[in-house]
Amino acid sequence: MDYARSRYKDLSLRQACRIFNISSSVYCYHPLKRADDSAVYDRLVGMAEKWPTWGFWKLNHRLRLEGSKLNHKRVYRLYKEARLHLRRRTHKRVPARIKQPLLQPLVPNLNWSMDFMRDTLWIGKPFRTFNIIDDFNREALNITISKSITSERVVKELTELTQWRGLPSSIRVDNGPEFIAQALKEWCEHPSRNIELIFIEKGKPSQNGYIERLNKTFREDILDSYQFEEVSQAQAFAYEWMWMYNNERPHESLNNLPPTHFLLKYGKLHPHPRGYTEFPTFQQDINTDNFLYI
Repeated sequence: MDYARSRYKDLSLRQACRIFNISSSVYCYHPLKRADDSAVYDRLVGMAEKWPTWGFWKLNHRLRLEGSKLNHKRVYRLYKEARLHLRRRTHKRVPARIKQPLLQPLVPNLNWSMDFMRDTLWIGKPFRTFNIIDDFNREALNITISKSITSERVVKELTELTQWRGLPSSIRVDNGPEFIAQALKEWCEHPSRNIELIFIEKGKPSQNGYIERLNKTFREDILDSYQFEEVSQAQAFAYEWMWMYNNERPHESLNNLPPTHFLLKYGKLHPHPRGYTEFPTFQQDINTDNFLYI
């Protein structure tokens, strides 16, 4: 445009715009200097860090309450420049765990260990097992098998177990969602129980070695040896295996004694912190093929 008008002196602005097919208002437009938005940008980022669950509109309304006069479209441009419109992946944060030595307790019911296992039925449907042992004599206290085991189910099984076995002083677990759930924490911290939850470090199953050893034996003897059609069938085999494991199978770590024999021989050498003197065990009624706690 400027070159054409300087070359042809008689060419008017209107004629030049018509030749180059440009609107005269576009040619004469001078953009206004945009105001500095850095303060609003920084405030948006700060609010998003302080309230990470707030979306754009809630942040925009908060800016309005603080006196901002910016149009919501302009605020949204800054919102996107800060990449706040992208959905962030959040993970439930687990507190740092402190490594604690894996020691054999001096008395029964001092420390229990819990863990989950997974397997499938013959049709491919998965099921889980919830295992509990007493660290003192490696006694299998519970093996619950179900297609789904939630934190509420964990609390239910523990309640039933403590009704006949008594309360432990502590329970060692990993960082699974069922164990870090609020339901289990509240159950353990109840004044009538006062049970300490001991969490192993993340990704360190060796710190829960007692229950891992039971898991290995249970998988070799039952889960890898049989193909089950129903969960109830697997549960029946688990009960029979528990009785054999506790009463017949020698354990090298227990001077080649079964857990119940070791309990009878060494279980009362030291006083229990809760004053327990008897520790019922999981037994089988040979007359009815039912399982009792005596």
